[in-house]
Amino acid sequence: MTRQEAFKLLNQHIKNPNLVKHGLAVGFIMKAFAKKFGENEEDWELAGILHDLDWEKTADDFNKHSLVAKEILEKTDLKPEIVKAVHVHNWVHGIKPETMMEKTLFCMDELAGLITAAALIQPDKKLASVTMESVLKKFKSKSFAAGVRRDLILLCKEYMGIELPEAVGVSMDAMKEHAGEIGL
Repeated sequence: MTRQEAFKLLNQHIKNPNLVKHGLAVGFIMKAFAKKFGENEEDWELAGILHDLDWEKTADDFNKHSLVAKEILEKTDLKPEIVKAVHVHNWVHGIKPETMMEKTLFCMDELAGLITAAALIQPDKKLASVTMESVLKKFKSKSFAAGVRRDLILLCKEYMGIELPEAVGVSMDAMKEHAGEIGL
């Protein structure tokens, strides 16, 4: 599957433009980490783009989130390891991520949401106005973006071998590089 085909598939299943932008943001973050870890950048980006493919279909039952996406993606030519990463990323299933792609998606999905929230509170609502220090400060404030699972983000040390500031830096840089595409 190409990036263009993944984007088309995402838009077939997700109507909310903010959810589409979230998929793109996570895709850019995944691609940046793939580059850092010497992995397949295209595959990792596809995992990020498609990870919430079923979000609108499963909004009322989080236990089904990523299971429906897995069923949809298994009917495509997407590589099995990408489908598995999408499936595993929903922590509610209790599946421990095994591959570096799975571990990165598991942790960085939540971080993308936190960085987006940090941008949206800026007067200009732009990523360019967000600093690493502000994201790290907001990370510590449990009332800010309260739905973001900080415990999952913190697994970046165990799962990815990187500390939180580096995870934030790589993620922010990836999002800022593509700010126009994700509307921030």
